[in-house]
Amino acid sequence: MLPQEQPDYFSLTPDLVLDALESIGLQPEAALLTLNSYENRVYQYRDLDGKRWVTKFYRPNRWTDEQIIEEHEFTLELLENEIPVVPPEIINNETLHFYKDFRFSIFASKGGRTPNLDDEQVLKWLGRMTARLHNIGSIKPFKVRPEISLQDFGKASVDFLKKSNFIPFHLEQAFEAITSQLLEICENTFEGFGNYQSIRIHCDFHPGNLLWNDEGPQFVDFDDSRMGPAIQDLWMLITDTESQQQKNALVSGYQEFRELDPLQWNLVESLRTIRMLHYSAWLGRRWDDPAFKHHFPWFESNAYWEQQILSFKEQFAIIKNN
Repeated sequence: MLPQEQPDYFSLTPDLVLDALESIGLQPEAALLTLNSYENRVYQYRDLDGKRWVTKFYRPNRWTDEQIIEEHEFTLELLENEIPVVPPEIINNETLHFYKDFRFSIFASKGGRTPNLDDEQVLKWLGRMTARLHNIGSIKPFKVRPEISLQDFGKASVDFLKKSNFIPFHLEQAFEAITSQLLEICENTFEGFGNYQSIRIHCDFHPGNLLWNDEGPQFVDFDDSRMGPAIQDLWMLITDTESQQQKNALVSGYQEFRELDPLQWNLVESLRTIRMLHYSAWLGRRWDDPAFKHHFPWFESNAYWEQQILSFKEQFAIIKNN
């Protein structure tokens, strides 16, 4: 279960991390390398045999234990079906471990580089792997993990930001006007599309969550995994939204293993919009974490919100003309 009080990430010292690893029978070397992660705290370490591992300490009060374990079960199911993912290690018959109110998991450390998304062959390969992932994801639904939705990512994000003190006073009216228009046009898009098949997806397929090596892609970090439309795992792989060539290569690979409803492409700009709204709200919701103030100091600036409003206006024009 979730801790009743949120422990301070600053109490997560190197000694505490090492003690947590030792509490489940691991024997790490003393050195820890902090990896780039804002939502959770992630560290790389070596065992006494020199093998590299990664441990993730989950942000308190974000996911329930059951939701984390459901993600773990999904990645283990994918691995069993030869999908190139990095699931948590099973240690003492568990994938989720507890130490002093913190929850953590262990993963093998995998090397790789960001894939070249301008390469048609790379896109075809990613399309094939994503289709195979979706074939497994469609077998059964998540029971406790939520679905990506206009309400959760869009409306709740806007409501949070309007009630916050982050938006400069002189920009509040402009923010409210453009976000209202965006929510309305996105709602019309989703309602006009009708029902789509909602399956278990990665949900955060940006290039940083793809590792490429000589054996091909590795899909990592299923922390944001939810139910949703298949297209959510495809549109972020297209770096040039005007490139029909990129889209064709990705779809060509995908349809070798799974059919894709071409009408789902009509959802892309609305999905992109609610992701934009969700991102700003995510920064605001995490603002009490000093790491966010350090890494995103511009969040409270006039320039940031002026640029966001401009981006929202541009996005509204794109959806309206789509």
